[in-house]
Amino acid sequence: MRISLSIGLAAGLGLSLASAFTTVAIADDFPAKNIQYVMPFGPGGESDISARLQQKYFEEITGKQLIVQYMPGGGGAVGWSQLSDMPTDGYAIMGSNLPHIILKPMGQDVGFQTEDINNFFYFHYSPDAILVRNESPYQTLDDLIQAAQEAPGAVTFSGSGTYSANDVANTRFQQLADVTTTYIPFGGSGAAVTALLGGVVEAEWGYTTIAANHNDKVRMLAVASEERHPMFPDVPTFQELGYDMVGGAYRGMAVPEGTPQEIQQKLSDIFQQINQNPQFQQEMQDLGFVLIDVPMGEMDTFMSDQMDVYEASARELGLID
Repeated sequence: MRISLSIGLAAGLGLSLASAFTTVAIADDFPAKNIQYVMPFGPGGESDISARLQQKYFEEITGKQLIVQYMPGGGGAVGWSQLSDMPTDGYAIMGSNLPHIILKPMGQDVGFQTEDINNFFYFHYSPDAILVRNESPYQTLDDLIQAAQEAPGAVTFSGSGTYSANDVANTRFQQLADVTTTYIPFGGSGAAVTALLGGVVEAEWGYTTIAANHNDKVRMLAVASEERHPMFPDVPTFQELGYDMVGGAYRGMAVPEGTPQEIQQKLSDIFQQINQNPQFQQEMQDLGFVLIDVPMGEMDTFMSDQMDVYEASARELGLID
């Protein structure tokens, strides 16, 4: 029995070592083929724009292509609910957005929990902003607030989804300004800005990136950053105007649970390398993005901090007591 036990332990150890060596070898050669990058939103939004910029640099680093696909619906929930069914070999990754992945599961059954989203890298942030068309009668934030006070619910906003950065911003703004507006959620910021440009709504809860991409068609009335954005030095912050609002949307990437740590680390390293490329940085900044670096090794702390922040937002939205 002692000999059999020893042989069994040795065999088990051998299999474990062989598996570990195989995983490391696979990670060393990763990626050996193109990677599918699934956007849980439709085309034309910030997630899509940044992914398109990353494609060129991904191919330069790896020699493989980053193939962008779309799985829109439910403000991202349709895609995130299917992340766990995707392959765990690292060749399928999905866009990840905050506060969406935290707030949505708190508000309703959306088919996923926050812990199901296995984030490996977060790379940029875009501050919330109120945008109007260039021909809008609202020249200032005070103009818009006055209209909302005179006709509660009449001022309409588009935005990306519910339980999202835009939804949180709208709720907080109504509380701080003591107004009632009508928020209309769309499947992504691309659809939300189309609604604004098409006259479906009077204003949009969007981001500095939208103002940068449509600067000949829209104006920002205020931005929810601590300081004025360098691309828009004439646009005041909400804080300057007396409203304590600082916030926006964070974007990153995730893989299904069960993806080997070595593969996740390799992905994190690749996209961090892209984020540190001066040409990529300039392209992103020209589009109004604020770059951040949250690699895999810092992700647990980052997500824990964000959970604390957005739990407070969830209480404001009435999602939790």
